[in-house]
Amino acid sequence: MWEARAAEGRGAELAAWVRGTALPALRGSAGLVRTELFGAPGDRVLLITWWTGEPVPVAEPPAGLVGRPVHRWSFTSEHVE
Repeated sequence: MWEARAAEGRGAELAAWVRGTALPALRGSAGLVRTELFGAPGDRVLLITWWTGEPVPVAEPPAGLVGRPVHRWSFTSEHVE
């Protein structure tokens, strides 16, 4: 999971950067199963990726687009219904 808070008022630009730069860089990576992009209040952008193997890191967005460093978490699936 990759989460970034955009610089003030730049949430739409950050989401566009993810769609236009980060996601195309991940496409075709070995083991990539699925991606989902979310927006949240406070100009936050969340990208969740599913992998069958070791995930490929998401690129760093341009410094001017983010209000703080990007957060990254890795999770292991425990249960699915």
